[in-house]
Amino acid sequence: MEGYQFTLAGTSLTALGSGALFWPEKRLLCVSDLHLGKADRMMRRGGPMLPPYEVRDTLMRLEADIFSSQAEIIVCLGDSFDDLQAEKSLRNEELLWITRLQAGRSWIWIEGNHDPGPIDMGGTHLQILPIPPLSFRHIPSLGESGEIAGHFHPKVQLKLQGRFISKPCFLLDSDRLVLPAYGTFTGGLKTQSVELSSLMGLEALAILTGKQVDAVPMPRL
Repeated sequence: MEGYQFTLAGTSLTALGSGALFWPEKRLLCVSDLHLGKADRMMRRGGPMLPPYEVRDTLMRLEADIFSSQAEIIVCLGDSFDDLQAEKSLRNEELLWITRLQAGRSWIWIEGNHDPGPIDMGGTHLQILPIPPLSFRHIPSLGESGEIAGHFHPKVQLKLQGRFISKPCFLLDSDRLVLPAYGTFTGGLKTQSVELSSLMGLEALAILTGKQVDAVPMPRL
């Protein structure tokens, strides 16, 4: 598949322009921070009204990645739902859509801080998924190696032709990969933040999402 190819812990991986990660050897597709049901959760808590298409938009993009990659294992890397009640608020057609995507595939839900526990949906529910030499978890952990994580919704800000652009990005160093948020209506944390600058090694790259998947040195403090 087209994307940015790299190795982590001796493993060949591909960062896709959509924000998904593909492990060709395992036929594994990984996405992080879908935050399905965010519009519903914000409405319940008295926040601003958001257009009610975010679940459909996220699932359309996920379906396209699954079919184009022919993935057999799907890993959702935590915060798949904006909270546990958001999972229960999905429309029947959205629940059936997820069920169709799961059919014939191994589907793993990793627990996040927004969805800290099993959901009433098919698939396997885990806190951490080890597939040596890699491990999949929601929140990155210092001292780990070969780690695939999410949680921070990293975004890179660059100055091009006199103007600033901001894009979701992967962050890669010699120990870990942090995925961008995959879901619609998800915000982001700049790579210059204290949290990301202290987490990622000095050699870290920011892999930009979009039609052209490029890597640049990670902008930092």
